[in-house]
Amino acid sequence: MAWIWWLAAALVLGIVEMMVVEFIFLMFAGGALAAMIAALLGAPVEIQVIVFAIVSVVLLVVLRPYIKQWMHRTTPQTLTNAQALIGAEARTVHAVTGTGGRIKLRGEVWTARTANAEEEIPAGEDVVVVEIDGAIAVVQRPQATY
Repeated sequence: MAWIWWLAAALVLGIVEMMVVEFIFLMFAGGALAAMIAALLGAPVEIQVIVFAIVSVVLLVVLRPYIKQWMHRTTPQTLTNAQALIGAEARTVHAVTGTGGRIKLRGEVWTARTANAEEEIPAGEDVVVVEIDGAIAVVQRPQATY
């Protein structure tokens, strides 16, 4: 009957892993499955606990780093918040200088300044966001492509 408890522990640890996705609880679930196999083979509870501990530690030390490395390598980088605005096109609403101005960026009006302090971009021109400095978009004219 001990194998049922180990199976239940593995399932609970698997569910917890789905919530945190750190591959720690998944390794413990693997240890619980190994202990379940030991229980099915008739091992005493002490041996089951030792199997659980050894398999869990081995999985944590050996397998987890490779899984994390694989996940970071195969997961695409998704830019969010201010980083997602860098490179976005906008249109000047009021003239933009090195000290200030206004642009319309993705449907919202932003305070902006030029990347080059001496440059002035008149209203109605297209610009590209090169940086977000606090709540100010730093812009420049788009580079000509040929």
